[in-house]
Amino acid sequence: STPVKDDEISISSFSLEQNYPNPFNPSTSIQYAVSSRQFVSLQVYDVLGNDIATLVNEEKPAGSYEVNFSASGGDAYSLSSGVYFYKLQSGSFVETKKMILLR
Repeated sequence: STPVKDDEISISSFSLEQNYPNPFNPSTSIQYAVSSRQFVSLQVYDVLGNDIATLVNEEKPAGSYEVNFSASGGDAYSLSSGVYFYKLQSGSFVETKKMILLR
């Protein structure tokens, strides 16, 4: 994931935004913010709860970030149309949102 802004950012809370565009094909963008240096995990799941992709799995300084998710993950996976979920975990903060892939 990449910082949305390079300058020092004062973030007062954790947040996970709705992906854009949604529905998407073939890729979408997910924005999130962390209020303090934390270990951050951002994962994508199918409707059965199977782990599809790990988008972020590292310590991040406070700030706003954006990560892109592609439905065709090369040799790792290629997703079919349907509903998927993405979950942000950072410290005690956990939030999940729904996204739709239309092929």
